[in-house]
Amino acid sequence: MYFTVNTLSRAVSRLADEAFAEAVISPSHAFLMMLVNENPGIIQKELTTALHLAPSTVTRFVDSLQKKGFVERRTDGKLARVYPTEDGVALQEPIAAGWKKLYHRYSEILGEEEGKFLTAAVFEAGRKLEDA
Repeated sequence: MYFTVNTLSRAVSRLADEAFAEAVISPSHAFLMMLVNENPGIIQKELTTALHLAPSTVTRFVDSLQKKGFVERRTDGKLARVYPTEDGVALQEPIAAGWKKLYHRYSEILGEEEGKFLTAAVFEAGRKLEDA
């Protein structure tokens, strides 16, 4: 299963990179940016939980998006909250277009129902394995 999942991951990553080729943001950063746009003032721990990533990875993503001018951090006591900038909010449409392109591309290859089934099955397997 290890090599099979990695093969799938590489194939989906390639399709995602192609779908986001016209955007100014990578697919990984796009998902974080969507969360920030939908939840202005979100704390990093919430991003870590939602993305199922290590805190250090989320910190690198936020740092990168901050350097590009898409997010800003504001301290609230001991918490650092992440807010979108105007440029970050403006990314919402290109991000949605990238996800739509990705969905259409893998649906074209796998078939729409197979794509939905595979997405649900992989999500459930990941959830079970994380909980183990």
